[in-house]
Formats: sequence, structure tokens, C-alpha cells
Amino acid sequence: MLIPIERPRLEGNVAVGDDRQIGFAEFGDPKGRAVFWLHGTPGARRQIPVEARLYAERKHIRLIGIDRPGIGSSTPFQYRNVLAFADDLRTIADVLGIDEMAIIGLSGGGPYTLACAAAMPDRVVVAGVLGGVAPTKGPDAIGGGLMGFGSTMAPLMPVIGLPLRLAAVGLIQLVRPLGSRAVDMYGRMSPEGDRRLLARPEFKAMFLDDLLNGSRKQMAAPFADVVVFAKDWGFRLDEVKVPVRWWHGDKDHIVPYAHGQHMVSLLPDAQLYELPGESHLAGLGYAEDILDNVMALWDDLETSA
Repeated sequence: MLIPIERPRLEGNVAVGDDRQIGFAEFGDPKGRAVFWLHGTPGARRQIPVEARLYAERKHIRLIGIDRPGIGSSTPFQYRNVLAFADDLRTIADVLGIDEMAIIGLSGGGPYTLACAAAMPDRVVVAGVLGGVAPTKGPDAIGGGLMGFGSTMAPLMPVIGLPLRLAAVGLIQLVRPLGSRAVDMYGRMSPEGDRRLLARPEFKAMFLDDLLNGSRKQMAAPFADVVVFAKDWGFRLDEVKVPVRWWHGDKDHIVPYAHGQHMVSLLPDAQLYELPGESHLAGLGYAEDILDNVMALWDDLETSA
């Protein structure tokens, strides 16, 4: 039986240009320290675990999820590189009255998290990455994983992108009445770690709520992610001076654990937390510990300043 999941405390859109907008969802305390939680690929603004939402309420944190362009209520848009996303997040933070922030990114949200840390070291206090995607081009690149295939497909996106997006929306609309069973089926095909996570009712409810709401009208964001991840990201990892904490399952079947090791070895101030026996979605199951770690580091940095 699928459990009900509460709506965000606040949802809305922020104009990030003359003809573009980004959707956001807020949880927790509107007066608390701000933590942006960047969704995976695919995903949307509500892809935030219930445990993280409850932690935000309890610890007085302003927890914010945002739709990347082409999902939810965000205008479709192709960034020239990963770094360009930071301009949009800066605008969102300005509009929401946020000066300092932590950023946490899952999987495909990882590159954007690092981009914001590189572009806004004066505002991003600490960054957290959960099984983040690694570069496939440039001096920081590493091969393998699902993005190895994505890099092959990226040049074809101008031709096949629209049919794929339409097919994805159509497929989700088709399975909408059977969404719970579809998640169960995906779970059965997943490694043990992800299978355990998706069997938990609150995670299943969160994923369905996020996917069905975010993809109601459009599904361009995942394909735009693939295109931009396959390019030079527009910054080097050694330019990320902000402290980074990285969580990665050692059985990750999408972004190999070796990618996490590689990334942490190139980041100037980073620490890797291995999640034994866990796979790609593992970080979501450790959301409370991750937020606790990130906020404690923020406290330490303020104390030592």
C-alpha cells in the first residue's frame, strides 16, 4: 500500500531570464539556513527524501528543491556547459533572499553542485555529492559508467532528442495508473541496495510523487543533462575551493565507485564516504546523516572564521 506524502510548504517559479523560469519547492523553516537539494537524472524538485524534509523541520533548515530546465514548471533550455547553471541558481538565491547556502546534489545533480561551488565560493559554504556523475571530457575525465554510453548518444540528441522526449512523456502517462507497480518492477531489476531502498514505502511514495508531478507536461531535462555532461563542464575540479563531502555506494551500477574516488582525489578539499554494499540511490537512504554532516561542517567553519 502506497503511503501519502505531504506537499511542499511552498512551491513557485523564479524568472531567470526574459523568457525562462525555474520551479522550486521548499520544505522546513523559511527562516533557517538554506540548503539547495539538486535532483538526479531523471528527477524534479520534489525528489527529496521524507527523512530530509523532517530533519529540516526539526533542525530549522530551509530545504529547497528546484526543477532543472525542461522538467516540472521550468522552461526547457540547453545550457552551454555545466557551469552556466550557476548563473540560474545565483538568481534563484537572490530572489529568495538567500546570501549563504549549502548545496547537495544526487547523481546528475552532482556536476551542477560542483559548478555552483566553483562559481560562488563567497556564497556556497559547503557542498555534498551523492554518487555524482564525473566528467567524460577534458583533463578531469574518467571513462566507464552509464555516461560512457551517454557520451556516445549526446551528439545524436539534436536529431533524436524531441522524439525521445515525447516518447518519455507518453510512456509516463501510460504507466501513471500503474506507477506503484512500475517502481516495484524497477526495484526488482536493480542491485540489492537500491532494491531495499525502493521497497521502503516512504521512498516509493516520494519517487512517484516527484516523477508524476515533474513529468506531467515535459521530460526534456534528462536529455539536456546528457548533452551537457558529455561536454567540457566549463570549470576544473581544482577550482572548487569549497569543502566537498562525497557519499558513494561501492556497488553503484550507474556511476562506478571508482568515479567517486577519482573525483575526490582531484577536489582540493574533499572527503569520500564509502557506503558498503550500497548502489546508486544509496545517498537518499542516508539523508539525515548527510544533512547532519553538512550542517555540522557549516557550524565548524563559522566557528573557525
